[in-house]
Amino acid sequence: DMALGKTLQTICFLAHQLHVSPDAVHIIIAPSSLIYNWQSELLKFAPNISTWVYHGIDRDINALQNAKSQIVITSYGTIRSDIDHLSNKQFGVVVLDESHNIKNPAAQITKAVARLQCASRIALSGTPVMNNTFDLYAQLDFLLPGIFGSREFFKREYADPIDRFSDDGKIEGLRKLTAPFILRRTKSQVAKDLPDKTEIVMWCEMGTAQKALYDSIRDNIRSSLFLNIKSEGLNKSKLAVLQGMLKLRQLCNSPMLLPSEDRTCTDAVKTEMLMDELGNNLKDQKVLVFSQFTSMLDLLAEACREKGIDFFHFDGSTPPAKRAEMVEAFQQESNTTNVFLISLKAGNAGLNLTAASYVFLVDPWWNTAVQQQAIDRTHRIGQTKNIFAYKMICKDTIEEKIIQLQQRKKQLAEDLVSEDEGFVKALTEEDIQFLFS
Repeated sequence: DMALGKTLQTICFLAHQLHVSPDAVHIIIAPSSLIYNWQSELLKFAPNISTWVYHGIDRDINALQNAKSQIVITSYGTIRSDIDHLSNKQFGVVVLDESHNIKNPAAQITKAVARLQCASRIALSGTPVMNNTFDLYAQLDFLLPGIFGSREFFKREYADPIDRFSDDGKIEGLRKLTAPFILRRTKSQVAKDLPDKTEIVMWCEMGTAQKALYDSIRDNIRSSLFLNIKSEGLNKSKLAVLQGMLKLRQLCNSPMLLPSEDRTCTDAVKTEMLMDELGNNLKDQKVLVFSQFTSMLDLLAEACREKGIDFFHFDGSTPPAKRAEMVEAFQQESNTTNVFLISLKAGNAGLNLTAASYVFLVDPWWNTAVQQQAIDRTHRIGQTKNIFAYKMICKDTIEEKIIQLQQRKKQLAEDLVSEDEGFVKALTEEDIQFLFS
Protein backbone atom coordinates (compact mmCIF):
# COMPACT_ATOMS: atom_id res chain seq x y z
CA ASP A 1 0.00 0.00 0.00
CA MET A 2 0.98 3.65 -0.24
CA ALA A 3 3.46 5.04 2.27
CA LEU A 4 4.79 1.75 3.62
CA GLY A 5 8.41 2.00 2.58
CA LYS A 6 8.70 1.11 -1.12
CA THR A 7 11.31 3.83 -1.66
CA LEU A 8 13.53 2.76 1.23
CA GLN A 9 13.21 -0.93 0.38
CA THR A 10 14.25 -0.19 -3.21
CA ILE A 11 17.24 1.87 -2.06
CA CYS A 12 18.36 -1.04 0.15
CA PHE A 13 18.04 -3.44 -2.79
CA LEU A 14 20.04 -1.17 -5.10
CA ALA A 15 22.70 -0.70 -2.42
CA HIS A 16 23.05 -4.49 -2.20
CA GLN A 17 23.28 -4.77 -6.00
CA LEU A 18 26.04 -2.16 -6.03
CA HIS A 19 27.88 -4.03 -3.27
CA VAL A 20 27.85 -7.13 -5.48
CA SER A 21 28.57 -5.27 -8.75
CA PRO A 22 30.10 -1.84 -7.98
CA ASP A 23 30.48 -0.88 -11.65
CA ALA A 24 26.82 -1.33 -12.57
CA VAL A 25 24.63 1.67 -13.40
CA HIS A 26 20.99 1.53 -12.31
CA ILE A 27 18.20 3.86 -13.38
CA ILE A 28 15.13 5.09 -11.50
CA ILE A 29 12.26 6.48 -13.61
CA ALA A 30 9.70 8.54 -11.71
CA PRO A 31 7.14 11.30 -12.28
CA SER A 32 9.01 14.60 -12.54
CA SER A 33 7.50 15.74 -9.23
CA LEU A 34 9.29 12.90 -7.41
CA ILE A 35 12.77 13.11 -8.93
CA TYR A 36 14.18 15.29 -6.16
CA ASN A 37 12.41 13.23 -3.52
CA TRP A 38 14.37 10.19 -4.75
CA GLN A 39 17.59 12.19 -4.75
CA SER A 40 16.93 13.35 -1.19
CA GLU A 41 16.08 9.85 0.06
CA LEU A 42 19.18 8.34 -1.55
CA LEU A 43 21.33 11.03 0.05
CA LYS A 44 19.73 10.33 3.42
CA PHE A 45 19.83 6.52 3.43
CA ALA A 46 22.71 5.72 1.06
CA PRO A 47 25.08 8.73 1.08
CA ASN A 48 27.96 6.69 -0.33
CA ILE A 49 26.10 5.95 -3.57
CA SER A 50 26.77 8.46 -6.36
CA THR A 51 23.59 9.70 -8.06
CA TRP A 52 22.83 11.87 -11.07
CA VAL A 53 19.57 13.57 -11.96
CA TYR A 54 19.13 13.36 -15.74
CA HIS A 55 16.28 15.77 -16.41
CA GLY A 56 15.48 19.23 -17.74
CA ILE A 57 16.32 21.21 -20.86
CA ASP A 58 20.05 21.34 -20.01
CA ARG A 59 20.50 17.56 -19.78
CA ASP A 60 23.43 16.14 -21.73
CA ILE A 61 22.77 12.82 -23.45
CA ASN A 62 26.47 12.34 -24.28
CA ALA A 63 27.46 12.83 -20.65
CA LEU A 64 24.90 10.22 -19.65
CA GLN A 65 26.39 7.66 -22.00
CA ASN A 66 29.71 8.00 -20.16
CA ALA A 67 28.24 8.54 -16.70
CA LYS A 68 30.19 7.21 -13.74
CA SER A 69 27.26 7.69 -11.36
CA GLN A 70 25.89 4.49 -9.90
CA ILE A 71 22.23 5.53 -9.98
CA VAL A 72 20.60 7.74 -12.60
CA ILE A 73 17.29 9.40 -11.69
CA THR A 74 15.06 10.58 -14.51
CA SER A 75 11.44 11.18 -15.51
CA TYR A 76 8.98 9.34 -17.73
CA GLY A 77 8.88 12.31 -20.10
CA THR A 78 12.67 12.32 -20.46
CA ILE A 79 12.74 8.60 -21.21
CA ARG A 80 10.06 9.04 -23.87
CA SER A 81 12.04 11.85 -25.53
CA ASP A 82 15.51 10.27 -25.34
CA ILE A 83 14.80 6.56 -25.73
CA ASP A 84 16.62 6.30 -29.09
CA HIS A 85 19.85 7.17 -27.25
CA LEU A 86 19.10 5.48 -23.93
CA SER A 87 18.17 2.15 -25.52
CA ASN A 88 21.85 1.69 -26.43
CA LYS A 89 23.02 1.83 -22.81
CA GLN A 90 23.14 -1.24 -20.57
CA PHE A 91 21.63 -0.76 -17.10
CA GLY A 92 21.67 -3.07 -14.12
CA VAL A 93 18.20 -2.50 -12.65
CA VAL A 94 15.44 -0.38 -14.16
CA VAL A 95 13.06 0.89 -11.46
CA LEU A 96 9.68 2.34 -12.43
CA ASP A 97 8.23 4.44 -9.62
CA GLU A 98 4.46 4.97 -9.79
CA SER A 99 4.43 2.31 -12.50
CA HIS A 100 0.75 2.88 -13.28
CA ASN A 101 2.16 5.62 -15.55
CA ILE A 102 2.63 2.84 -18.12
CA LYS A 103 -0.81 1.27 -17.71
CA ASN A 104 -1.69 1.96 -21.37
CA PRO A 105 0.09 -0.66 -23.54
CA ALA A 106 -0.27 1.53 -26.64
CA ALA A 107 1.26 4.66 -25.08
CA GLN A 108 4.65 5.90 -26.27
CA ILE A 109 6.06 5.86 -22.74
CA THR A 110 5.10 2.20 -22.30
CA LYS A 111 6.87 1.30 -25.54
CA ALA A 112 9.87 3.42 -24.56
CA VAL A 113 10.58 1.82 -21.17
CA ALA A 114 10.26 -1.63 -22.76
CA ARG A 115 13.25 -0.78 -25.00
CA LEU A 116 15.63 -0.18 -22.08
CA GLN A 117 18.35 -2.83 -21.81
CA CYS A 118 18.81 -4.15 -18.28
CA ALA A 119 19.42 -7.20 -16.12
CA SER A 120 16.42 -6.71 -13.80
CA ARG A 121 13.19 -4.72 -13.65
CA ILE A 122 11.17 -3.43 -10.71
CA ALA A 123 7.78 -1.68 -10.79
CA LEU A 124 6.64 0.27 -7.72
CA SER A 125 3.04 1.34 -7.18
CA GLY A 126 0.57 1.66 -4.35
CA THR A 127 -2.25 1.74 -6.92
CA PRO A 128 -1.39 -0.54 -9.87
CA VAL A 129 -5.10 -0.72 -10.72
CA MET A 130 -6.55 2.76 -11.13
CA ASN A 131 -9.26 2.35 -13.79
CA ASN A 132 -9.78 -1.36 -14.46
CA THR A 133 -8.07 -4.73 -14.33
CA PHE A 134 -6.44 -4.21 -17.74
CA ASP A 135 -4.25 -1.53 -16.08
CA LEU A 136 -2.18 -4.43 -14.73
CA TYR A 137 -1.30 -5.87 -18.12
CA ALA A 138 1.28 -3.34 -19.34
CA GLN A 139 3.00 -3.23 -15.95
CA LEU A 140 3.24 -7.02 -15.78
CA ASP A 141 4.34 -7.24 -19.42
CA PHE A 142 7.13 -4.73 -18.71
CA LEU A 143 8.40 -6.89 -15.85
CA LEU A 144 8.06 -10.25 -17.61
CA PRO A 145 7.53 -9.70 -21.35
CA GLY A 146 5.14 -12.21 -22.89
CA ILE A 147 4.51 -14.32 -19.80
CA PHE A 148 0.92 -13.08 -19.43
CA GLY A 149 0.05 -13.59 -23.09
CA SER A 150 -1.14 -11.07 -25.62
CA ARG A 151 -3.25 -8.03 -24.78
CA GLU A 152 -6.26 -9.69 -26.37
CA PHE A 153 -5.79 -12.87 -24.33
CA PHE A 154 -5.41 -10.99 -21.03
CA LYS A 155 -8.47 -8.86 -21.76
CA ARG A 156 -10.60 -11.83 -22.78
CA GLU A 157 -9.40 -14.19 -20.06
CA TYR A 158 -9.21 -11.83 -17.07
CA ALA A 159 -10.03 -8.14 -17.54
CA ASP A 160 -13.49 -8.43 -19.10
CA PRO A 161 -14.80 -11.24 -16.83
CA ILE A 162 -13.54 -9.41 -13.73
CA ASP A 163 -14.61 -5.87 -14.62
CA ARG A 164 -17.91 -6.70 -16.28
CA PHE A 165 -19.09 -9.71 -14.30
CA SER A 166 -17.08 -9.69 -11.04
CA ASP A 167 -16.07 -13.29 -11.77
CA ASP A 168 -14.65 -14.63 -8.47
CA GLY A 169 -12.91 -17.51 -10.22
CA LYS A 170 -11.05 -15.20 -12.56
CA ILE A 171 -10.11 -12.88 -9.68
CA GLU A 172 -8.61 -15.81 -7.79
CA GLY A 173 -6.92 -17.11 -10.93
CA LEU A 174 -5.29 -13.76 -11.64
CA ARG A 175 -4.20 -13.42 -8.03
CA LYS A 176 -2.49 -16.84 -8.14
CA LEU A 177 -0.89 -16.07 -11.49
CA THR A 178 0.62 -12.79 -10.33
CA ALA A 179 1.45 -13.76 -6.72
CA PRO A 180 5.02 -15.02 -7.42
CA PHE A 181 5.95 -11.67 -8.95
CA ILE A 182 4.33 -9.27 -6.48
CA LEU A 183 5.83 -8.23 -3.16
CA ARG A 184 3.00 -6.60 -1.26
CA ARG A 185 2.68 -4.94 2.13
CA THR A 186 -0.68 -3.67 3.35
CA LYS A 187 -1.60 -1.17 6.03
CA SER A 188 -3.34 -3.91 8.01
CA GLN A 189 -0.05 -5.83 8.31
CA VAL A 190 1.77 -2.92 9.92
CA ALA A 191 -1.17 -1.21 11.64
CA LYS A 192 0.50 -1.44 15.04
CA ASP A 193 3.41 0.63 13.71
CA LEU A 194 1.24 3.48 12.42
CA PRO A 195 -0.76 6.08 14.35
CA ASP A 196 -4.53 6.16 14.03
CA LYS A 197 -6.11 7.59 10.91
CA THR A 198 -9.65 8.94 11.18
CA GLU A 199 -11.58 9.69 7.99
CA ILE A 200 -14.54 12.01 8.44
CA VAL A 201 -17.19 13.20 6.00
CA MET A 202 -17.52 16.95 6.45
CA TRP A 203 -21.06 17.72 5.31
CA CYS A 204 -21.37 21.10 3.63
CA GLU A 205 -24.86 22.54 3.28
CA MET A 206 -25.18 25.06 0.49
CA GLY A 207 -26.77 28.42 1.21
CA THR A 208 -30.03 29.36 -0.47
CA ALA A 209 -28.44 31.09 -3.48
CA GLN A 210 -25.85 28.37 -4.22
CA LYS A 211 -28.45 25.60 -3.84
CA ALA A 212 -30.93 27.37 -6.13
CA LEU A 213 -28.21 27.70 -8.77
CA TYR A 214 -27.26 24.03 -8.35
CA ASP A 215 -30.87 22.84 -8.72
CA SER A 216 -31.41 24.98 -11.80
CA ILE A 217 -28.26 23.83 -13.59
CA ARG A 218 -28.84 20.18 -12.60
CA ASP A 219 -32.37 20.28 -14.04
CA ASN A 220 -31.12 21.78 -17.30
CA ILE A 221 -28.35 19.17 -17.60
CA ARG A 222 -30.75 16.32 -16.86
CA SER A 223 -33.29 17.44 -19.48
CA SER A 224 -30.62 17.88 -22.15
CA LEU A 225 -28.85 14.66 -21.20
CA PHE A 226 -31.85 12.37 -21.45
CA LEU A 227 -32.92 13.88 -24.75
CA ASN A 228 -29.40 13.06 -25.96
CA ILE A 229 -29.59 9.50 -24.60
CA LYS A 230 -32.98 9.01 -26.27
CA SER A 231 -31.72 10.15 -29.67
CA GLU A 232 -28.09 8.92 -29.63
CA GLY A 233 -28.16 6.01 -27.18
CA LEU A 234 -26.37 5.62 -23.85
CA ASN A 235 -22.91 4.70 -25.14
CA LYS A 236 -22.70 7.72 -27.43
CA SER A 237 -23.87 9.96 -24.58
CA LYS A 238 -21.13 9.05 -22.07
CA LEU A 239 -19.12 12.19 -22.87
CA ALA A 240 -22.17 14.33 -22.19
CA VAL A 241 -22.69 12.47 -18.91
CA LEU A 242 -19.12 13.18 -17.80
CA GLN A 243 -19.39 16.82 -18.84
CA GLY A 244 -22.59 17.19 -16.82
CA MET A 245 -21.00 15.55 -13.79
CA LEU A 246 -17.97 17.84 -14.10
CA LYS A 247 -20.13 20.97 -14.16
CA LEU A 248 -22.05 19.93 -11.05
CA ARG A 249 -18.81 19.08 -9.25
CA GLN A 250 -17.42 22.51 -10.05
CA LEU A 251 -20.59 24.12 -8.75
CA CYS A 252 -20.30 22.14 -5.50
CA ASN A 253 -16.84 23.67 -5.08
CA SER A 254 -17.71 27.22 -6.07
CA PRO A 255 -19.96 29.00 -8.58
CA MET A 256 -16.83 30.99 -9.48
CA LEU A 257 -15.59 27.92 -11.41
CA LEU A 258 -18.51 28.23 -13.85
CA PRO A 259 -18.58 30.44 -16.95
CA SER A 260 -19.75 33.94 -16.05
CA GLU A 261 -23.01 33.55 -17.99
CA ASP A 262 -24.02 30.59 -15.76
CA ARG A 263 -23.14 32.33 -12.51
CA THR A 264 -25.96 33.94 -10.50
CA CYS A 265 -24.13 34.00 -7.16
CA THR A 266 -20.64 33.73 -5.71
CA ASP A 267 -21.50 31.96 -2.44
CA ALA A 268 -19.23 28.95 -1.85
CA VAL A 269 -19.95 26.94 1.29
CA LYS A 270 -16.78 24.84 1.05
CA THR A 271 -14.52 27.88 0.95
CA GLU A 272 -16.34 29.43 3.91
CA MET A 273 -16.11 26.27 6.02
CA LEU A 274 -12.48 25.59 5.11
CA MET A 275 -11.35 29.15 5.87
CA ASP A 276 -13.13 28.94 9.22
CA GLU A 277 -11.22 25.75 10.06
CA LEU A 278 -7.83 27.05 8.87
CA GLY A 279 -8.18 30.47 10.48
CA ASN A 280 -9.61 29.38 13.80
CA ASN A 281 -9.77 25.73 14.87
CA LEU A 282 -6.56 24.61 13.12
CA LYS A 283 -4.51 27.79 13.03
CA ASP A 284 -1.65 26.15 14.96
CA GLN A 285 -1.80 22.81 13.08
CA LYS A 286 -0.14 21.79 9.83
CA VAL A 287 -2.76 21.04 7.18
CA LEU A 288 -2.81 19.60 3.64
CA VAL A 289 -5.60 20.77 1.32
CA PHE A 290 -6.16 18.79 -1.90
CA SER A 291 -8.36 19.63 -4.88
CA GLN A 292 -8.57 18.07 -8.31
CA PHE A 293 -9.20 21.52 -9.80
CA THR A 294 -6.24 23.90 -9.97
CA SER A 295 -8.72 26.75 -10.47
CA MET A 296 -10.26 25.86 -7.09
CA LEU A 297 -6.82 25.98 -5.47
CA ASP A 298 -6.38 29.46 -6.94
CA LEU A 299 -9.66 30.54 -5.31
CA LEU A 300 -8.57 29.03 -1.98
CA ALA A 301 -5.20 30.76 -2.26
CA GLU A 302 -6.97 34.10 -2.69
CA ALA A 303 -9.23 33.35 0.29
CA CYS A 304 -6.15 32.52 2.40
CA ARG A 305 -4.57 35.85 1.45
CA GLU A 306 -7.73 37.71 2.44
CA LYS A 307 -7.73 35.92 5.81
CA GLY A 308 -4.02 36.49 6.40
CA ILE A 309 -3.27 32.73 6.32
CA ASP A 310 0.24 31.86 5.09
CA PHE A 311 0.39 28.91 2.69
CA PHE A 312 2.44 26.92 0.21
CA HIS A 313 0.82 26.06 -3.12
CA PHE A 314 1.81 23.74 -5.94
CA ASP A 315 0.21 22.06 -8.92
CA GLY A 316 1.39 20.39 -12.11
CA SER A 317 2.95 23.60 -13.42
CA THR A 318 5.28 24.03 -10.43
CA PRO A 319 8.92 23.13 -11.31
CA PRO A 320 10.14 19.98 -9.49
CA ALA A 321 12.97 21.85 -7.75
CA LYS A 322 10.52 24.43 -6.41
CA ARG A 323 8.22 21.66 -5.13
CA ALA A 324 11.11 20.01 -3.32
CA GLU A 325 12.02 23.36 -1.74
CA MET A 326 8.46 23.90 -0.47
CA VAL A 327 8.15 20.35 0.86
CA GLU A 328 11.44 20.66 2.75
CA ALA A 329 10.35 23.98 4.28
CA PHE A 330 6.91 22.65 5.26
CA GLN A 331 8.50 19.67 6.99
CA GLN A 332 10.61 21.91 9.24
CA GLU A 333 9.10 22.23 12.71
CA SER A 334 10.31 25.82 12.94
CA ASN A 335 8.47 26.85 9.77
CA THR A 336 5.23 28.67 10.58
CA THR A 337 3.58 28.30 7.17
CA ASN A 338 1.06 25.66 8.19
CA VAL A 339 -1.15 25.26 5.11
CA PHE A 340 -0.20 23.41 1.92
CA LEU A 341 -2.55 23.71 -1.09
CA ILE A 342 -1.86 20.83 -3.49
CA SER A 343 -3.48 19.62 -6.70
CA LEU A 344 -4.62 16.03 -6.38
CA LYS A 345 -2.87 14.90 -9.55
CA ALA A 346 0.46 16.61 -8.80
CA GLY A 347 0.65 15.66 -5.14
CA ASN A 348 -1.10 12.34 -4.69
CA ALA A 349 2.00 10.17 -4.84
CA GLY A 350 5.51 9.89 -3.49
CA LEU A 351 5.62 13.02 -1.35
CA ASN A 352 6.52 12.80 2.33
CA LEU A 353 4.54 15.41 4.30
CA THR A 354 4.46 13.88 7.77
CA ALA A 355 4.60 17.32 9.41
CA ALA A 356 0.85 17.57 8.74
CA SER A 357 -1.78 15.86 10.85
CA TYR A 358 -4.90 17.21 9.10
CA VAL A 359 -5.96 16.60 5.50
CA PHE A 360 -8.88 18.16 3.61
CA LEU A 361 -10.12 16.66 0.35
CA VAL A 362 -12.11 19.55 -1.10
CA ASP A 363 -13.69 17.54 -3.91
CA PRO A 364 -13.50 13.77 -3.29
CA TRP A 365 -14.75 11.69 -6.18
CA TRP A 366 -15.08 8.15 -7.48
CA ASN A 367 -11.43 7.12 -7.47
CA THR A 368 -10.93 6.42 -3.78
CA ALA A 369 -7.45 5.04 -4.50
CA VAL A 370 -6.25 8.49 -5.54
CA GLN A 371 -7.87 9.97 -2.43
CA GLN A 372 -6.04 7.48 -0.23
CA GLN A 373 -2.77 8.37 -1.92
CA ALA A 374 -3.38 11.98 -0.96
CA ILE A 375 -4.14 11.11 2.66
CA ASP A 376 -1.08 8.88 2.77
CA ARG A 377 1.24 11.82 2.08
CA THR A 378 1.10 12.20 5.87
CA HIS A 379 -0.20 8.81 7.14
CA ARG A 380 2.98 6.88 6.46
CA ILE A 381 6.00 5.34 8.15
CA GLY A 382 7.67 8.05 10.22
CA GLN A 383 4.40 9.64 11.30
CA THR A 384 3.91 9.86 15.07
CA LYS A 385 0.71 11.93 15.25
CA ASN A 386 -2.86 10.77 14.75
CA ILE A 387 -4.23 11.80 11.35
CA PHE A 388 -7.62 13.36 10.64
CA ALA A 389 -8.80 13.36 7.02
CA TYR A 390 -11.90 15.34 6.08
CA LYS A 391 -13.84 14.68 2.88
CA MET A 392 -15.88 17.77 2.06
CA ILE A 393 -19.24 16.68 0.60
CA CYS A 394 -22.09 18.99 -0.38
CA LYS A 395 -25.31 17.50 0.95
CA ASP A 396 -28.12 16.59 -1.48
CA THR A 397 -25.85 16.87 -4.51
CA ILE A 398 -24.08 14.60 -6.96
CA GLU A 399 -21.21 14.34 -4.45
CA GLU A 400 -23.42 12.60 -1.90
CA LYS A 401 -24.95 10.29 -4.50
CA ILE A 402 -21.61 9.12 -5.82
CA ILE A 403 -20.65 7.82 -2.37
CA GLN A 404 -23.39 5.22 -2.67
CA LEU A 405 -22.33 4.21 -6.18
CA GLN A 406 -18.73 3.75 -5.04
CA GLN A 407 -19.75 0.81 -2.87
CA ARG A 408 -20.78 -1.28 -5.89
CA LYS A 409 -17.19 -1.82 -7.01
CA LYS A 410 -15.31 -1.42 -3.77
CA GLN A 411 -15.20 -5.09 -2.79
CA LEU A 412 -14.00 -6.16 -6.23
CA ALA A 413 -11.17 -3.65 -6.08
CA GLU A 414 -10.09 -4.78 -2.62
CA ASP A 415 -10.19 -8.42 -3.74
CA LEU A 416 -7.76 -7.76 -6.58
CA VAL A 417 -5.09 -5.17 -5.93
CA SER A 418 -6.45 -1.66 -5.62
CA GLU A 419 -9.44 0.59 -6.08
CA ASP A 420 -11.48 0.61 -9.28
CA GLU A 421 -12.60 3.68 -11.16
CA GLY A 422 -13.99 1.66 -14.05
CA PHE A 423 -17.59 1.69 -12.87
CA VAL A 424 -17.93 5.21 -14.29
CA LYS A 425 -17.63 3.74 -17.76
CA ALA A 426 -20.29 1.17 -16.92
CA LEU A 427 -22.99 3.49 -15.55
CA THR A 428 -26.48 2.33 -16.42
CA GLU A 429 -29.29 4.67 -17.41
CA GLU A 430 -30.77 4.11 -13.93
CA ASP A 431 -27.45 5.15 -12.34
CA ILE A 432 -27.44 8.33 -14.41
CA GLN A 433 -31.02 9.13 -13.45
CA PHE A 434 -30.02 8.71 -9.81
CA LEU A 435 -26.95 10.94 -10.10
CA PHE A 436 -28.85 13.78 -11.73
CA SER A 437 -31.98 13.51 -9.58
